[in-house]
Amino acid sequence: MTLSSAPGLPVFQNVTANTPRSGTRAGHTRIEHDLLGEREVPDEAYWGIHTLRAMENFQISGTTLSAFSDLVCALAYVKQAATCANRQLEILSADKADAILKACAEIIAGEWHEQFVVDVIQGGAGTSTNMNANEVIANRALELLGHRRGQYLLLHPIEDVNASQSTNDVYPTALRVALCFSIGRLLEAMAGLRLAFETKAVEFDDILKMGRTQLQDAVPMTLGQEFRTYAIMLGEDELRLREAMALICEINLGATAIGTGINTDPDYADLACAALAEQTQLPLIRAADMVEATQDTGAFVQVSGVLKRIACKLSKTCNDLRLLSSGPQAGLGEINLPARAAGSSIMPGKVNPIIPEVVNQIAFEVIGNDVTITMASEGGQLQLNAFEPIMGWSLFKSISHLRAGCLTLTHNCVAGITANRELLEQRVRASAGLATALNPYIGYENATSIARDALSSGRGVAELVLERKLLTEAQLQDILRPEVLTRPYRVRHSRRS
Repeated sequence: MTLSSAPGLPVFQNVTANTPRSGTRAGHTRIEHDLLGEREVPDEAYWGIHTLRAMENFQISGTTLSAFSDLVCALAYVKQAATCANRQLEILSADKADAILKACAEIIAGEWHEQFVVDVIQGGAGTSTNMNANEVIANRALELLGHRRGQYLLLHPIEDVNASQSTNDVYPTALRVALCFSIGRLLEAMAGLRLAFETKAVEFDDILKMGRTQLQDAVPMTLGQEFRTYAIMLGEDELRLREAMALICEINLGATAIGTGINTDPDYADLACAALAEQTQLPLIRAADMVEATQDTGAFVQVSGVLKRIACKLSKTCNDLRLLSSGPQAGLGEINLPARAAGSSIMPGKVNPIIPEVVNQIAFEVIGNDVTITMASEGGQLQLNAFEPIMGWSLFKSISHLRAGCLTLTHNCVAGITANRELLEQRVRASAGLATALNPYIGYENATSIARDALSSGRGVAELVLERKLLTEAQLQDILRPEVLTRPYRVRHSRRS
């Protein structure tokens, strides 16, 4: 069916594609009312008039809440916890509470997510999201009780499903729960990528190469050391992300409008928070000061900052992979990335580093999302920040895309990297940078002279050292071992002694 929208905005076509259930009439409507008056709602829809108005008001991103299953499930978990507390406090009757709990359980199990139809970017501090959840849960609960959708005198979206709650504690709590779920999967993907780099580090531990600073030859290292660095950087970021995750486990459920807990039983907040922690199996704790917690979005900024850190370091790693694999003939050509696709419509045989390139682009997006989250947090006023929807949207995108980037980098790139061993070892012998490693054995003046002559003549450092009889062939071979060149080593017989 077609629903009219505000002037100048496109109309919604086929706003619900759900198969009508028993007792509904496809193509028919029911009448619902709110503060602004009455509206027709599709009879087969589980959402109601508040959701309808939000659909008309917020035609922004084209992405609805249903695209974020973690958030939809988190909303159901919050409603479930609130209902448990309300039943225990006898605010809700047992039959109403049981129906609401069953409806929430179905949503947590993956049902009815398509009914969450509000755009993720919305005004109202998330009120439309909360209303969408209230209406879907209420109408499904009514069905479970044997009633028709919209018969709110029997079980009401606000009076019953939203009892003891406000958007201002439901929405931020649901965001935090959903972020915990999403971050958990990102951490798993990061651990997989770290393991892939660690595996390559072991494989490449005996391969000598030249390290570089400022893109110039520096001193020898092993390719294993280079790849182990990428693994360590990821491990450090996993720790930072876990620390940031701990911050968002502090919730304000029970704060209601501004943190004072108005319209709740004195025991409600503790009961609801405890129920939510138990149901989600997350280390959630009630905020010490609910007024502060209701307006403070610093934890979202902290998480975003860590995501930006991860993005920066992943992007740097991908820059390195692209540079090290550049060529194959006219670049560095030290490693080979797996060929994933033809690289050009005009240049035969060209293969591009497409997997690192896509991760670079994810990093650019995450850094931009961090700016959005920073400005949204700064824009809060007095007892509430109305801009949490854009923070949630930006955080979910950053987490989801970083996870996908880690997975594709692991399986489509790092796992298949190979090394050009002979080329790397040849460059070590030829590089003037080798003179630095020989400095303890031949002295600074000799090393400087050798380096200068190597650069001007194009001859190898090892060749010049042997020609000048500064070291014997046996001595040189002993020195050019990875365990001597790539880590601290006690020099017992130096030229200077």
